[in-house]
Amino acid sequence: MKPLAVLLSGLTVLAGATMLGDVVQAASWTETANHRCVTSDGLPNHSTGQFPTSGNPHRITRQTIRYCMPLNPVKGSTPQDQRGSIGVAINGVTIRPGTADWWDSSSRRGHSRDRSSGWNLEGLGAAEMLGMDMNNAHVDERGLYHYHGVAAAVTSGRSSLFGIAADGFEIHLAGPAQRSSWQLKPGTRPSGPGGRYDGTYVQDWEYVAGSGTLDQCNGGQLEGRFVYFATQTYPFFPRCLWGQASADFATGGGQGQSQSREQGNQQQRRRGPPVEALQACVSRPVNTSCRFTPPGRSGAITGICRTTPSGQRACAPAGYGGRPPPGGRPLRN
Repeated sequence: MKPLAVLLSGLTVLAGATMLGDVVQAASWTETANHRCVTSDGLPNHSTGQFPTSGNPHRITRQTIRYCMPLNPVKGSTPQDQRGSIGVAINGVTIRPGTADWWDSSSRRGHSRDRSSGWNLEGLGAAEMLGMDMNNAHVDERGLYHYHGVAAAVTSGRSSLFGIAADGFEIHLAGPAQRSSWQLKPGTRPSGPGGRYDGTYVQDWEYVAGSGTLDQCNGGQLEGRFVYFATQTYPFFPRCLWGQASADFATGGGQGQSQSREQGNQQQRRRGPPVEALQACVSRPVNTSCRFTPPGRSGAITGICRTTPSGQRACAPAGYGGRPPPGGRPLRN
């Protein structure tokens, strides 16, 4: 793959020169026929808080990150929950809105990795407890600096583009016309930490269709196309995805990549068909012929458009019947 200039909704990213707008940084974006990829050291192009802190005992360290997302994402009919990293900001910093911390009355800190309480700390709702800095970000145990909410320092002001989601759809800063449809529940918590619903925990929120303009994944329309939005209120970033997430997000973006690549491929097979198989049937009805080139192969495969268990249409190679195609899961008529 060779460096090239990539235009992301009006923001020119010079891969190789690693320049976003007027800011020089150690992140580069490139494109192939089917994927948009970012290589980054994980360090932000702006100042950060001083780590470690009382709420966050980790230090920021340089990383080796590489993510490849679908260049032409396909929106399915059923959203899929996405844990961990949900995308990458344009400056190469990982976007990870959720946390692995749960209310725990037996812990000195009041929270731990023990999920048994059922009350998951919300990153920005418990910002002080988790040591978030002025960019709504903090550091994990690997030294990876990552965003839980919008960092005003990321964009130059000439574009609303904030990043790219794991399924390839763009993430834009929400304007006045885009409003989250997640609302705080009324009343008090019936168990666990008790007290009123105030946003400290993920379970304090509920999706109320029609209360805002965005769907349950913070998705909506921008200039006639589907994108996700980064909002100033919960969920801040999408917590679920409408498209097929890249297997790179199951491997940690290249950290320990040589060891975990096959694990990522297995995860991709469990999640669904490859993006190329989905794209082959975007404009074709079920049971019609199709053709696509799977990842890592030079020759095209012919097949029949079938419906996946998640409601998407995908090209099933001829002769596979109900068995999974290469890189995919079983399809049905």
